[in-house]
Order: sequence, then structure tokens, then C-alpha cells
Amino acid sequence: MAQAKAPAGRPEVIVEFLFDRGILSISLRNIGTRAAKKVTVSFDRSFTGFGGSKEVSSLSVFRNLEFLGPAREIVTLLDTSASYFARNQPTRISARLSYLDAEDRKYAATIDHDLEVYRDLTWVSSTTNHEV
Repeated sequence: MAQAKAPAGRPEVIVEFLFDRGILSISLRNIGTRAAKKVTVSFDRSFTGFGGSKEVSSLSVFRNLEFLGPAREIVTLLDTSASYFARNQPTRISARLSYLDAEDRKYAATIDHDLEVYRDLTWVSSTTNHEV
């Protein structure tokens, strides 16, 4: 009897800190070709966002995400870069990821980030005045 072949490809989950016009966000994304299960992310240090009101590093999406399909992404707001840096939040952060594929094979990775690169970036803020 022939054994069934495992589907080609694998999940590959990453965590990125995104900068867009003064806004810092965190992306949890599966850049692989297959779904990931039981995704967990642990950061080597805690950090807060939303002006210091929320410990973003401990959000439930990082503790246990049951399923993340291929080419899927979850993005959450961290803070404005001005607020984040003014509160002396960590700039060097390591994210340790672990997850399973459909056959329950385990994967793990560590991604190191240095948010310091965003400190000196400039951007233009546009505001619109509406008269009533």
C-alpha cells in the first residue's frame, strides 16, 4: 500500500513591527503556503502601547492563535512612534514563535527586532479642515 504524500510547502509565521507615517503596528503573518495551528509568540520583554495603557506584548492573539491560514495576517496597533519612544519602551525586542502544521509537525523561530531604526524617521501628517 502506497503512503500518502504530505502536501508541498509549509507554514512560516513571522512577527514584524511596522512603521507607517508615525504609527507603529505589529503584524503576525503566515508567509508560508500552508496553514499554521496553535501559533504562540513570546516576547523577551514586555512593552506597552496605546499611550502606555495596554501591555501589547501579552495580548491573547500572541498567546494562542488556533489557526492562521496561508497568506493571512493579523495587525494590531502598537502606538504612535512619538509616544512609544517618549515613554522609553524597549527598542530591542526578540519574538519567539512556535506553531504546528496540519500533520502536527512543530516549527519554531526567533526574530530579533530593533525599533530604534524608526526613531529618526520623519513623515508628513495631513489634516483636513471642514467648515460646518
